[in-house]
Amino acid sequence: MGTYAIDLQTLSIGLLAVRIVIGFIMAAHGAQKLLGWWGGYGLRGTGQFFEQLGFQPGPAFAAAASVSEIVSGLLVAFGFLGPIGPALMVSVMIVAALTVHMGKGLFAPKGIELPLLYGAAAFGLALTGFGEYSVDALLGFAGRWSAGFTWIVLVLGAAGGFLNLALRRRPAVIAGA
Repeated sequence: MGTYAIDLQTLSIGLLAVRIVIGFIMAAHGAQKLLGWWGGYGLRGTGQFFEQLGFQPGPAFAAAASVSEIVSGLLVAFGFLGPIGPALMVSVMIVAALTVHMGKGLFAPKGIELPLLYGAAAFGLALTGFGEYSVDALLGFAGRWSAGFTWIVLVLGAAGGFLNLALRRRPAVIAGA
């Protein structure tokens, strides 16, 4: 099945490394949007960008996206609440991929590379679990998330992303502009 026998401790260290990188960078990405940290535009600038994308009111959609990125990132980084954080991350990455990055090629900075990587990592973490170095394991929640529950939560996360897209209204093209 793999290149070596599965060792729970080694697997858990690998999951921890992935969770920390994916989770904290996603949370920081949300903080850029919400708070303007690390070169971000803050809620006002992000809200204006969301309005250009057709999300009205822009600040409300920007706040929802920002908070979802921060919460999902922190849940993933700490390994807390099983598939809920990954499902939130999948949701916001569906919206980002299809509104901002689609049709601009594969590779960053404009292509779908980053939302695809975040979404795939979140999806994979939801299916594998967070490992023994997680808050879920510390609290005794690890192993309690059934496969059925995980799939339901992931489907709801994806549905949330597509519902968000359905609420989008493409901006009218201004004549002569």
